[in-house]
Amino acid sequence: QVQLVESGGGSVEAGGSLRLSCATSGSTYVISCMGWVRQVPGKEREGVAVIGKDGPVTYTDSYADSVKGRFTITQDARKNTMYLDMTNLRPEDTAMYYCAASRLICPGTVETFVPVSGFWGQGTQVTVSA
Repeated sequence: QVQLVESGGGSVEAGGSLRLSCATSGSTYVISCMGWVRQVPGKEREGVAVIGKDGPVTYTDSYADSVKGRFTITQDARKNTMYLDMTNLRPEDTAMYYCAASRLICPGTVETFVPVSGFWGQGTQVTVSA
């Protein structure tokens, strides 16, 4: 099994920044793709950003169109931690953010990264006020 623990959510004003962290442990060798997924109440989960186990994917965009140019996904292999740096936050970024990991390679469309058979963290709330 793989364990994922997020941290770093909070409340900011529009234009502000936050960094989310996802610490991984367990059988991480089974992971092929990791990323961040967000969910607004009443809506489906959508992928926000993805990264391959060996680094950024090269065959597709790493970011959903809605966050491109504002969010950056990185990972520190030594710390077994993945990060999401969010800048220029907007009220529409308000959501529960989940760290997720999949045994499959990263999808061609980031928004579809919702690994239902993968591994998930507990989620961290991000609230952006106007």
